[in-house]
Amino acid sequence: MITALPGDTSRLRATVDFVKEQDTATLLPLLLPGLDGPELRTLAERCDFSHAALLVFPPDAAALDTLLADCGLVTDAPPRPSVVVRERLATRHKRPAAHLDVGILRPAVECRDGMRRMVEVFALTVPPGSDLDAVAAHEREHQHEAHVAFEVEAPDPLVLRGLCATFAQYGAVPGGGGYNPHENGTVFYFTAPAEAKAGYRRVELYVPGDHRDILAVHLDEHRKRQPAEALLRLLTGAWTTQALATFARLEVADAMHEEHAVGVTELAEDVGALAPNLTTLLRYLTMLGVVSESRDGFRLTDTGTLLRADAEGSMRSLALMYGGPFYESFAGLGHTVRTGQVAFEERFGENHFDHFARDPELAELFDRSMAAGSRMFDPLPAHPVLTAAPEGATVVDIAGGNGELLGRILSAHPRLHGLLLERPHTVETARGLLGAAGHATRCTFRAGDFADVPAGGDVYVLSRVLHDWDDDRCLDILRHCARAMPDTADLLVVERVLPTDGSASLATAWDLHMMCNVGGRERRADHYAQLFADAGLTLVGHAPLPLDGSVLHARRTGTANTVSRP
Repeated sequence: MITALPGDTSRLRATVDFVKEQDTATLLPLLLPGLDGPELRTLAERCDFSHAALLVFPPDAAALDTLLADCGLVTDAPPRPSVVVRERLATRHKRPAAHLDVGILRPAVECRDGMRRMVEVFALTVPPGSDLDAVAAHEREHQHEAHVAFEVEAPDPLVLRGLCATFAQYGAVPGGGGYNPHENGTVFYFTAPAEAKAGYRRVELYVPGDHRDILAVHLDEHRKRQPAEALLRLLTGAWTTQALATFARLEVADAMHEEHAVGVTELAEDVGALAPNLTTLLRYLTMLGVVSESRDGFRLTDTGTLLRADAEGSMRSLALMYGGPFYESFAGLGHTVRTGQVAFEERFGENHFDHFARDPELAELFDRSMAAGSRMFDPLPAHPVLTAAPEGATVVDIAGGNGELLGRILSAHPRLHGLLLERPHTVETARGLLGAAGHATRCTFRAGDFADVPAGGDVYVLSRVLHDWDDDRCLDILRHCARAMPDTADLLVVERVLPTDGSASLATAWDLHMMCNVGGRERRADHYAQLFADAGLTLVGHAPLPLDGSVLHARRTGTANTVSRP
């Protein structure tokens, strides 16, 4: 006869009794002393006490069934993988996550207030004689995973941020969390203040859906209190870059699906890899949310799908570029910091424009990687300068790459014409792409340099160009533009603008990247305004774009046109 371990049985029965006796309005003040009145009512309206959780250690599936039955719990579904608890156990006990079989069950119980709530049972399988006995003994003693949980009713980002702030206001400290792709749910852990009276210190907010953006802020707060772990995670950032680049280079995403899992053996055969090694890579990427793991294998997440070559908005080329030439040159960052010399040039013996131009495949990869950030352009065709442009107006895209941005503008505004200025080999690529998009009759192509900016355009565009250069070269480029622009023309400059308040921004990361690999820099808005002024232009507008981008609107100085249009 199979029997459950006595320690697990008594602990689980106590958890069941706790769930039956509590309700949201009673439990919250016990966890957050001082919470009462309107704030308590507001919090209780936004989240419901949903379950209490316990980690148990059955030797096998049959023993787990017996344990649940002994405690009056009924479930008709097998355990689902618990990604968050598995990773926490792996970190805490320095064990490979792949060696920990952690499942999760949520049987429901009838509570005294008439509600049905759940008892969340995490089960780490500990076979007889396993070296996991020490893990089980430690976890039973310290109860790291025992917690109470509240489910957020309406997972609106603003509401979620407010809930996290209220918990912090009453002494709860961020304590980790994670996203579970198997359930499509995001978990926020807190540690209740020492004076909490609930018998639990660990509190969970469970939010249906993928809220990893808000979770990232929560985890940052948690890691600030664990500096050694935070530093270790930062130091392994290079592993992440290479894992993503390898995933892209082997075209693993192209052999996977979003809807269903694919077995590792099949994947390894498709991409020409060793199955055990590919498994290790995929489990690392599971931790990053790129793929998700199930008993049947691995499937792509929305994030991982962006590494497919045929995905809309594919970022595969960026992974190859950042894990390839730019990865090699970043090893010379110290050289750049010490000497001011560009690390890319030190590594490859020439600047990146010349280096890429000598290698057609690398040049194509660079152009595709530039286009991969095209989500930044999504709102740009709706800019007032473009919507107000008259019939037959010409948009001049200076150093416009493969024509991704110009194509978007021409698609949105059939009445406009385009002119693309680029290096000769890139012009031919752009000609093919814009022709295939049906814009050949409305677009002119010109091979040349910044000194060849054509006169007489109505709207001039410089997209992610100025950050490639130092101030002197930027000033030359802007002066070429100013000389070519009629008094009535507009200039739109797309760049990542450095924040003035020190807040986190992709612009700060790209500032480091440009210094190391190109010799350029990102700038603040007032810096751009001064460059414009020195070139005879006036900054008249500044609007945000996705991916921490901005569009700066300038006109020639000293004309009636420097009064911004509504």
